[in-house]
This record gives sequence, C-alpha cells and structure tokens, in this order.
Amino acid sequence: MAQELILMIEDNEKNRKLMRDVLQFQGYRTAESENAEEGLRLAATLEPALILMDIHLPGMNGIEALGALRSDPVTRDIPVMAVTASVMPQDRQKVTSAGFDGYQSKPINVKEFVAAVQEVIRRPRKAGKSP
Repeated sequence: MAQELILMIEDNEKNRKLMRDVLQFQGYRTAESENAEEGLRLAATLEPALILMDIHLPGMNGIEALGALRSDPVTRDIPVMAVTASVMPQDRQKVTSAGFDGYQSKPINVKEFVAAVQEVIRRPRKAGKSP
C-alpha cells in the first residue's frame, strides 16, 4: 500500500474528513490545514508527495497559495491538485492556467478522486526531487 504523505489545504471540515478517510483507506498518510498560510508552512516543513488545494480559502486563496509554493525552492516541485467546487469551464481554465498539476471537482467522486491522486503521485517529480 501507498505510504506517501498528502497535505490537504481545505477550510471545510466535512470535505477534509471525506478526503482524509478515502486517502487513509488507500494507505496514504495525511496532514491538514484549514487555510493557505498554515498550509504553506506545513508544505515547507513536511515536503509532502502531493498537496490537495481548495481554491476558495479564507485569507489567501488557492491560486495565490500555489504561486507562493512555486516561488519557494523547498516547495516548488511538490505537485498540487486543485480540489474545488468551481466547475464552470472558465473556472477550470483559470485553475489549469495557474499551473496546478491536477483538478478535481467537489463534491468528489471517490473513484475518480483516488485515480487522479494516484496518477499525479506516480508522475516523475520535477527538477531534483526524488519520487
């Protein structure tokens, strides 16, 4: 089973619980943050295999947080998947153009969510990071 650490940055407790339960059932370890600022600190400290990022967060939003992650040498190569209720085509385009490594709409479809997480984690890591 997988043992990779996945950081969830999501302000909604029910959404975090669902993702946590699904991921832990699949064998992943999880860490959580309710806001981007704390999530950025955790990302730099824990260096997770994947970050699941809500777009609509209190304070700094998910797109701004992605920019901060990409500008930090410690976190710039960590894959980040957007998990968002913004599902209109223009929303998806905005998220994709921002540079996220994946996209999942909420409410999540468990089967699609697990497949997307596995696909992003299996991709070779960028510059200098080990898998």
